[in-house]
Order: sequence, then structure tokens, then C-alpha cells
Amino acid sequence: MTEFTPDSLTPQPPVPIRILLIEDHAFTRDGLRVTLNLEPDLRVVAEARSGEEGLERLEGLSVDVAVIDIGLPGMDGIRTAAEIRRRWPDVRIVMLTAHDLRQEVFAALASGAAAYCLKSARPELLLLAVRAAAAGSAYLDPQVAHHVLGSVRTPGTAPLLTPRELEVLRLIADGLPNRDIAAELGVSVSTVKLYVQEILVKLQAADRTQAAVKALRQGWL
Repeated sequence: MTEFTPDSLTPQPPVPIRILLIEDHAFTRDGLRVTLNLEPDLRVVAEARSGEEGLERLEGLSVDVAVIDIGLPGMDGIRTAAEIRRRWPDVRIVMLTAHDLRQEVFAALASGAAAYCLKSARPELLLLAVRAAAAGSAYLDPQVAHHVLGSVRTPGTAPLLTPRELEVLRLIADGLPNRDIAAELGVSVSTVKLYVQEILVKLQAADRTQAAVKALRQGWL
């Protein structure tokens, strides 16, 4: 017969959402840690001052959400987010920025970020962003949502890209490097490089990120 004790009848608190905080400014990082750790369902389990250090922290660490400053030194937040999504696809990304810049918004989304929040926003909006990302949802700061809504409402003319080039562009927007795109499509890395070069020329883009941003902004993907 099972014996019930007072402890067994007491509801157990939920497991907190485990957060990796990647922010190079110590003062900002301290404030973010305090804000997040004040919530019973959130817990900062690791911190990093750069994208490279953040990737090291993730080795052997269980994390649900990575909160990343977009303006990191060295490997910036966009590249860091894309690398995390490639190596740890279950980790959800919340991107932090000090600026309301259209190109940054779309670059963050192209890198695989689930949420985008301004550092100047009220603390409760950051908490909302983290919880939404952990739940598998998306979140955009109200001050930057108009960028995405504008693109949805006014899509541009479809580019003169072949179906295969559009497929490559979609994988670029998903944050995949050339070697993973080659494996996904069953072609060589050199072939993927040729596709990428052709895409850059047709879209008049300086690099892969800009090409993905243009495509997302115009509603092509």
C-alpha cells in the first residue's frame, strides 16, 4: 500500500526555463541576470561575454533559451545565433538590440531568432519574449513589429531566381552554411558556392546575410 506523506501531497514547482545570457557589457548583463532570476520560472544558468564564449558554455550544458546581444564583439549576435541554431537546434534564441533598425530585425530573423526585443523595452516585455521563445512561439517587440508587418503587406516582385536558387536562399535564411546546404540538396560544396554567387549577383547583395534579409523583406521566402 502506498504511503502518502505531506511532502508527496505538496505541488512541486515547475522546472525553471534555463537561460544562457550572452552580453559583453557587464552592467547590462548584471541587470538582465537580476531581472530574469527574480522570476520563479526563469533561471540564468550560464553567462558569456562574447559569441565564442557562449558557444563554449553550451558544450555539455542544458539550455532552453539563449538571450543574445546583437552587437557582440568579434562573432556578432547574428552569427552566434545562426551557429547555435545549427549545432543546438532545440535552443531557442532571444535577440537583444539597442536599435530599431529594419536590417537588424530581418538579419536576426534570418539567423533563426525566435524573439527580438529592444534593450530599452520594459522588463516585462523581455520576460514575455523569453517565455514565448521557450514555449516554441515567436515574439517581436511592438516597436519593431511594423518592419515585418510592412513586408507582409507590401511584398515585392518575385526575383528572377531559379527554383533551385530559391531553395538555396531558403536554406541560407535558415542559417545553414554551404556544407550543410550541399548535404541537404545532395550536391557538392563548390556547386552551392556557384548558386550563392549567382544569388548575390541577381539580388545585388553584398553577402549571404544581406541576400536573406532582402528575400525576407520582400516576402519571397
